Amino acid sequence: MSFYEIDGVRPVVNPSSFVHPTASVIGHVVIGKNCYVGPHASLRGDFGKIVLEDGVNFQDGCIAHCFPGGETRVRKNGHISHGAVLHGCDIGENSMVGIQTVVMDNAKIGKECMIAALSYIKPNFAAPARSIIAGSPAEIKKQVTDQQMIWKTEGTAVYQHLAQRCLDTLHQCEALESVDDQYLAGKLNIKNFKPL
Repeated sequence: MSFYEIDGVRPVVNPSSFVHPTASVIGHVVIGKNCYVGPHASLRGDFGKIVLEDGVNFQDGCIAHCFPGGETRVRKNGHISHGAVLHGCDIGENSMVGIQTVVMDNAKIGKECMIAALSYIKPNFAAPARSIIAGSPAEIKKQVTDQQMIWKTEGTAVYQHLAQRCLDTLHQCEALESVDDQYLAGKLNIKNFKPL
């Protein structure tokens, strides 16, 4: 079971979104339309509010939490990569947080930003729209190009498609004991996606 009530507050998840059964979604969490929440993700709305707006992907092992009375928000079409930690921050619309990045309290990341993998965003950090952010502690390095934004948007669409694939076909099963011709003939329903 993925969903937990605390102090009478239950998570809210739009039925068009997919939350993996191993994810943990607690209390004051709102998940909008067409979102993907991956295996072993944790959204802990036990102190404050966690919001994933429409089209967000929150990948495997990601964590969202905040101080009492706070809020962590990922705006529309946000892309939160594997193992990232968000604590009391605001991630702008169509922005990407890189693998194993940490974004701390009261950080405000603008629209269409890209944060490099393994970055550390200090509390109260602010980044304007279209910033490329990297480092530990992170700094604004340059501006996101149109080509980079196309790549990011396509990557997010792949996860929105994955949410629907999971709703349609993902189920627990027994593993096969060997590879046979039928297995080799099988193909995953993956949209063509070519990184730049």
